[in-house]
Amino acid sequence: MKQRLRKPVLLRPVQLRPLLLGTVTIAAVVLQGCVVAALPAGAAAVVARNKVVRDGKRKRAETDASRQAEHATTAEPPKPTTPPATMQFLYGSGEALALSAQAYNALTVRIRASADYRQLNFPVASLVLAPGSTLEAPNFVPCGQKPLAIVLDIDETSVLNLGYEEDEARRGLAYDEERWSRWEATGGDDVAAVPGVIDALRAARLAGVAAIFISNRSALNAEATQRMLDGAGLGVTIPGDTLLLRAEDSPRGKDARRDQIAARYCVIAMVGDQLGDFSDLFNAPGLTPAARRAAAGNEQFRPLWGAGWYMLPNPVYGTASKGGFDEIFPLDKRWEDPAAQGAK
Repeated sequence: MKQRLRKPVLLRPVQLRPLLLGTVTIAAVVLQGCVVAALPAGAAAVVARNKVVRDGKRKRAETDASRQAEHATTAEPPKPTTPPATMQFLYGSGEALALSAQAYNALTVRIRASADYRQLNFPVASLVLAPGSTLEAPNFVPCGQKPLAIVLDIDETSVLNLGYEEDEARRGLAYDEERWSRWEATGGDDVAAVPGVIDALRAARLAGVAAIFISNRSALNAEATQRMLDGAGLGVTIPGDTLLLRAEDSPRGKDARRDQIAARYCVIAMVGDQLGDFSDLFNAPGLTPAARRAAAGNEQFRPLWGAGWYMLPNPVYGTASKGGFDEIFPLDKRWEDPAAQGAK
């Protein structure tokens, strides 16, 4: 007969051995130096199974916690409740409207004056820098008797990209080139003309002055850009003639296209929201924000602002958004609040 143990058998340390009773193996377990009663194999299996369950629950809990932590780090940030201050200014403020209208009012005066000078056979000045110019020594393409023209950038100069910027701001997105390309192709109904531009273009066309647009929008979306400009009230344009877009894989600079226009027209005015809308020289590699600012205000260029070159406000994006503290704020213009000094 198989012998059964009715109660645990206590063993001294020297007697610890696995005991074989029929088919049942009993092991003495030593815990923290004390002798513990040996357990039947069935009970040991239950203990082992419970341990596996506990270990499984612990591992699942650890995995769940890890997944929750990973989700917390990869989840989208909360959506903004208001647009950035830069967009509030450019797209919503009366101040930005006033600046835009101010620039286009001044442009209208120049258009009419230049047309009158040409009619009276007085010389008219060109505002396009000639090849070989430098920021220190600019030269301008001579006009001769070429017909008059004005040159305008498109985005945030002629139209405000309200639909695109609202979508970007509301979803908390950064600029994405593919998303912008989709906007060019489909967003033509969701722009607005910059305040003042329609009246200035009307004055130009009445005076016989051509209006030509240069933009780094893709030439692949030329038809959509044509429709957008016409729908916004800026008139009909012709790609390759009065609408010069950026060809696929070509540089973003605009000087080559300005040269192309200046070969056919006397450009009496240019309008933009970036210094590169007037000359690529302002975007030369390695030019620091301080050097760029100094060049825009040197004695050669400072007289042109508002008198042939017209800058529109754009704090939202572009080449102006550069520079650290020491690049923006002069070292000799540092102030610390006396209250802050006393708190140290």
